[in-house]
Amino acid sequence: MAIAKTKSSRKPAQPSSKPALTFAETRAIILGIMLAMLLGSLDQTIVATAMPTIGQDLGDIHLLSWIVTAYLLTATVVTPLYGKMADIAGRRVTLLVSVGLFILGSIASALAPNMVVLILARALQGLGGGGLIALPQTIIADVVSPKERGRYQGYIAAVFITSSIAGPLLGGLIAEHLHWSMIFWINVPLGLLAFWMTSTLLKKLPHYERPHRLDLLGAALMATAAISLMLALNWGGLSYPWGSPLILSLFAFSAALWITFIWRLRTAPEPLIPAEVLANPIVRMGTVAACFCMGTFIGLIIYLPIYLETVYGFSPSASGFALMPFMVSTMFGAAGTGRMMPIVTHYKRMPVIGLIIAILALAILAAMPKSLPVIALEIVLGIAGIGLGTVLPVATVAIQNAVAPHQMGTATATMNFFRSLGGALVVAGFGAILLGGLPAGAASHITMETLAQSFVAHGLDVALVYRWVFAAAAAGLLIALIALIAMEERPLRDRVQEAPMGLE
Repeated sequence: MAIAKTKSSRKPAQPSSKPALTFAETRAIILGIMLAMLLGSLDQTIVATAMPTIGQDLGDIHLLSWIVTAYLLTATVVTPLYGKMADIAGRRVTLLVSVGLFILGSIASALAPNMVVLILARALQGLGGGGLIALPQTIIADVVSPKERGRYQGYIAAVFITSSIAGPLLGGLIAEHLHWSMIFWINVPLGLLAFWMTSTLLKKLPHYERPHRLDLLGAALMATAAISLMLALNWGGLSYPWGSPLILSLFAFSAALWITFIWRLRTAPEPLIPAEVLANPIVRMGTVAACFCMGTFIGLIIYLPIYLETVYGFSPSASGFALMPFMVSTMFGAAGTGRMMPIVTHYKRMPVIGLIIAILALAILAAMPKSLPVIALEIVLGIAGIGLGTVLPVATVAIQNAVAPHQMGTATATMNFFRSLGGALVVAGFGAILLGGLPAGAASHITMETLAQSFVAHGLDVALVYRWVFAAAAAGLLIALIALIAMEERPLRDRVQEAPMGLE
């Protein structure tokens, strides 16, 4: 009742009068923000292959993993803040802040004299990178109608997958043939180019004249809860046993903060995530579907190379190439579904069918983890990737189609935030399954690089352990399928700023 009263007592925000964008201007904005998104997502992966070189140069090798972790932590926790700030201050100002922080973090990373400074600089870079990942989807929603938006969500999926493929390759090449600092220096001109391409044109976006306040206490609670959870998921089973006092304390602290954050959402005058957004069943179900699909995708990307090296005997470089059919097919699944969304009436049927096919493909891998020929394995992975990719544009567009324009940034950022947390949760789950297959005591202080060698050294049949990894992946997609089936399928609006049904 309280939610209904709040909704009825507020007048919908009206966009300020702005000249309509031409097709050329819209294209320039989209190209610019996709370049920004590529920078943000690329820096999640590009340092991975350069870390040995960085460790030799700066020392403190035991801190190497924090080069990646620091960026991922800050980029994840600020995502909801960027969504809210985009709704309060406008897209252009928020993007300027994001690009500025990202460039400053890149310069500081390139000039870092030691490992501690580099880690802090990477955290600063992540503060900007989180906006570069979250804001483009909101800006696309400002310039493209929901009916046409699906095809652009396919392009966004292509950006993420391209960064996953190109990041490690570029990082290794730069570290080997140039200097590792060039990984960060190249962000400066590219970041400035991305903002130059969009800055003037973003002034033409409508600004919704509706007073907003940023719930700083709620933001602090959510950020601290997320950091505690992600630290527990990153350290558990690798740096510390799952049952260690530190990991259990982090989980308990995170749970207490999440409970407090929920209380804050119910009591704040204007919470970080509005009640109307959380109460929207399409937002809830779409976020769950996106969370488990992207989480499963990330988990498979991380752990499939170990499977290919230990079960099929591939070299590390060969396993990377063998993974490409899965990644590329995911991109094609997303792009194809996005292009079909304006044409078909029942757009939800595509990801429902796609997920069923992907679940069956993973079930085949779980049933036959070591008896498939390489060609058959690649075909099965490709089929799974296509099915998984069909969900990504549908979930995003359906969520944006279901909220009012002045809540677009908040709803989109909320989905991205929980999608990132889902990735951390699934990766930790897959890792726990693999570590559980090692003898007692053998799993302590194991890294991703030594996990495959540990199975070989103990003479274990890793294929039998991966049977449960593939089964867990199929279970994750099953949860996404149930959420997708439960999600209401509303007709896609054919105007950019039209209010959704029930919010006029």
